[in-house]
Amino acid sequence: MKNGILIIMSTAPVRVIIITGPSGSGKSSLARRCGLRSVRLDDFYHTFDTPNMPMVDEHLIDWDDVRSWNKEAAIEALIELCTTGQTDTPDYDIPTSSVIGSRHLELDPSETVIVAEGIFAAHCVPALKERGLLADAICIARNPWRNAYFRFIRDIKKNRKSVPVLIRRGLYLTKREPGQIREWTALGCRPVPSLEAAVEAVKMAATAAAAQAD
Repeated sequence: MKNGILIIMSTAPVRVIIITGPSGSGKSSLARRCGLRSVRLDDFYHTFDTPNMPMVDEHLIDWDDVRSWNKEAAIEALIELCTTGQTDTPDYDIPTSSVIGSRHLELDPSETVIVAEGIFAAHCVPALKERGLLADAICIARNPWRNAYFRFIRDIKKNRKSVPVLIRRGLYLTKREPGQIREWTALGCRPVPSLEAAVEAVKMAATAAAAQAD
């Protein structure tokens, strides 16, 4: 229902372009540049007080471990959005590691493809592919030190964590990036070397998905 008008989705479900990549690789800016509806999968992080969270050490939660993220809820929301045209997602606050509200997403009947972006987005690929909802899956695989620079600048501006935590986490993530890229590729994502290449890949996938929906 939108402005009192019942929205009837096309019989063909909306399909998803998955965008993943290391922290700082430009996933969110890529999603904005593409001009498509975007779902922020990082909003599905667990809260800091969730039991049995993965830890870097006894004081620091490992937010780059997929166990810190609610995969089942993220997949369920994407499937619901694609098949019914609407869903509700959490509004997650990274500085406090907590959910501060929710967002209602409602598609226009003309929309045939959406973007879903996040560091753990690759883990949605198998389920979406199985249900015929996957348009493409792209992994931004650029230089790790470039990502580290942009990640640090972003996190300082947004006051996400203290500077010592950001430096420590940044070095830790830079070492892990090659393994992450291999993992996401194994889950079904195709690596691209730059944001520019990723933009072109998304545009091509969106065009193909729209053509299939006609």
